[in-house]
Amino acid sequence: MVESALFIIGIIVLAYIFDFINGFHDAANSIATIVATGVLSPKQAVCYAAFFNFIAFAFFNVMVAETIGKGIITPEAINPALIFSALIGATSWNLLTWFFGLPSSSSHALIGGLAGAAMAQSGLSALQCSGFLKVGFGIFVTPIFGLGMGMLIGAILAYVFKNKAKKNKNSHWFKRSQLISSALLSLAHGSNDAQKTMGVITALLYSANWLEGPFYIPFWVVISCYLMISLGTLFGGWRIVHTMGSCITKLNPMRGSAAETSAAAIILASTAGGVPVSTTQTVTGSIAGVGMSRASEGGTHWGMVKLIFIAWLVTLPASGLIAYGLMHMLFS
Repeated sequence: MVESALFIIGIIVLAYIFDFINGFHDAANSIATIVATGVLSPKQAVCYAAFFNFIAFAFFNVMVAETIGKGIITPEAINPALIFSALIGATSWNLLTWFFGLPSSSSHALIGGLAGAAMAQSGLSALQCSGFLKVGFGIFVTPIFGLGMGMLIGAILAYVFKNKAKKNKNSHWFKRSQLISSALLSLAHGSNDAQKTMGVITALLYSANWLEGPFYIPFWVVISCYLMISLGTLFGGWRIVHTMGSCITKLNPMRGSAAETSAAAIILASTAGGVPVSTTQTVTGSIAGVGMSRASEGGTHWGMVKLIFIAWLVTLPASGLIAYGLMHMLFS
């Protein structure tokens, strides 16, 4: 049954569902700031973000997809049952955190699901240390970079435009700049997150012997994954948009531009290096950093940041446990 063509096709459909929910769940990464500042309406923002999510395929390599497809789990341990369990674990956790409005990481939910299913099947020997070092970089380093860069850019802009009259006079320029920074962030989000599903689908195709030879990502997989994450973004996860746009710090177009530019720069650099980072963590860190640059005006709401941080820590083991249990129950 686990090797049947119907089961393989079903898992591909499940991967697309995960990709759609990834876009839906993580829409806040791309649109929260531009909606919170009033530069675009919610409907305009999701259409804008979805467009740039999709066209990212024309600008970026597929190194992140290769990391997920062959760098996290040893290739000989991958099979359809493992991919199925991993996707169920990741999707379940994404839906749960969306319901509670928590911006957890879809990326780490997927990686946790893969790790949990692989350990249930083959033990720790199925995990590749080099791949998990990249994941560790994404978990711990990129949010700190986001925090630092957001604080730096926010502080520079606050100093340059400390005169309120000067700030008001140039407010239209900040709104225009936020359109650019939001587009870059949506490109970055699409480029990094869509590739994770590409890697999973391609690993599945190789494990089922539907693809042979050196590891590569078929073009139809690339296009279809970018399309599904864009459709998910188009529907928008509004519970999380509210959390990120309103509950971390008070934003205006100037501070929104600072947060988006910081996050986009870090995510794009990570994508170029094949590092599967969490766009959620990076954006949240950048928004918090911008808030820290204006402590005298209310700053960052650390209670909410703490809650988000706990969700990050729990995501990987929680999705891993779901996948681990499912692998044992259904395929052992």
